[in-house]
Amino acid sequence: MKKLVYLLVGLLMLSCSKDDDANPGPDPQPVGDTNVQDFMWQAMNLWYFWQGDVADLADDRFGTDAEYSEFLDSEDSPTAFFENRLRFVEDRFSFYSDDYTELTQNLAGISRSNGLEFGLIYDDANGNSQLDDTDPIFGVVRYVVNGSNAATADIGRGEIFVGVDGTMLNGGNYADLLFGENATYTLMMADYNGGDPVVNGKEVTLTKEEGLAENPVYIVKSFEIGADRIGYLMYNGFTNEYDEDLNDAFGSLVADGVTDLVLDLRYNSGGSVNSSRLLSSMIYGRNPNDLYLRQRWNDKIQEAFTRDDPNALDDYFATQTGAGSVINTLNLQRVYILTTGSTASASELVINGLDPYIEVIQIGTTTTGKNEFSLTMVDDPGRPGAPFIYSASRENQIDPENNWAIQPLVGRNENAVGFSDYTAGFAPEIELREDLGNMGVLGDDDEPLLARAIQEITGVSAKRSWQPERPIEAFTHNGMFTPMRNNMVLDKDIQLPPSLLERMPQQ
Repeated sequence: MKKLVYLLVGLLMLSCSKDDDANPGPDPQPVGDTNVQDFMWQAMNLWYFWQGDVADLADDRFGTDAEYSEFLDSEDSPTAFFENRLRFVEDRFSFYSDDYTELTQNLAGISRSNGLEFGLIYDDANGNSQLDDTDPIFGVVRYVVNGSNAATADIGRGEIFVGVDGTMLNGGNYADLLFGENATYTLMMADYNGGDPVVNGKEVTLTKEEGLAENPVYIVKSFEIGADRIGYLMYNGFTNEYDEDLNDAFGSLVADGVTDLVLDLRYNSGGSVNSSRLLSSMIYGRNPNDLYLRQRWNDKIQEAFTRDDPNALDDYFATQTGAGSVINTLNLQRVYILTTGSTASASELVINGLDPYIEVIQIGTTTTGKNEFSLTMVDDPGRPGAPFIYSASRENQIDPENNWAIQPLVGRNENAVGFSDYTAGFAPEIELREDLGNMGVLGDDDEPLLARAIQEITGVSAKRSWQPERPIEAFTHNGMFTPMRNNMVLDKDIQLPPSLLERMPQQ
């Protein structure tokens, strides 16, 4: 076991020797080995947004090494330690992984997946409005990832499945059947049947592939309707590896003379904060003097960052991408954003960040309400200026005996008027649920949500009823069973101020 440490003068002392229900289950740990807990506590004490609200993370919590050692051994596993000792009661989104490689790949848009994106819906058989083990569940296909295994199968948007490998899905088995270790499974498909799905005999076999990379820029197109030139972009994840693709998409919209934009974030559960800044700049304009967001950290980090410069935590609209390309911008005064309950974190940051500057017209249903950002942390306390924050260039400095990572919430982003309180989500100006009986084709001008946005832009009423026959809202979706779930990652160079580092012991 590495040398145990405790706290002095209200600051984290680092070791001298080294560096939601979808959390991982395997948790092997030799008796008496608390390396993982030691790493978790040190990182959370320094960076966690609610550090001051968790008694066991207090700077003066321990007086001796023996007391600290006993605390680390107070739970029988790292998962129990994190959940019972470190997590703040109101924290819905911090999580952990026993494999930092898998986690960092997921954050880069690389995962083990068959490429089928779907939502899950349950029939409340017991009438208590809560999911029970016996409640029947069915899945609705949202879209298929290009180049995936599912893209080669006979399955597409709007199709319904009710079972896996001959077993009907319910509240007690769906997680194991769909998200367990089985690399290959066969879906039992069903007919709509007026909203009460009935097995139709069709089966679809899918195989999860390692290293599937999803380009989040899913659909880009323009419509010329009368005098209006309307752009449509379906963007399914804030993955910074694809920022150039995103900028190229806006380049095509600019070239098409687009004057209104429908931004489809209905299935976008978040990702990179900087990608949200770039996207917002592509919508609003290259305005480096306009504040996009302001970070707010826990008290001790906030004070250290802003002591010498009150504006040290301000981020402005961008003029170029990380690769140096000039931002292609539409310079809009309004934008139409399609949302559902799966719209979260960095997607909501776009809504909040743009709101002080342009009219944001939201169509769909209320978003998740994820207003905190996170950082990936590994057992590398010796990283200069940023202890524990993961860096690919420092993988050889991570404790080789500890593969765990944590993804704690470390701060909130306020917009230019100081607003960040949207834990209840953003409610739409125009409420419209997806329709199980008419999911439509994504990107077609008669797909219900896009058609409603086009009607709002043109003022021309479509020959359709806007009331869904069978309105749906998924209680969860497959993205919630990956390390990337509902994440807003602060992917920028973070350096603790020298005034804080100087008071820490040298490595």
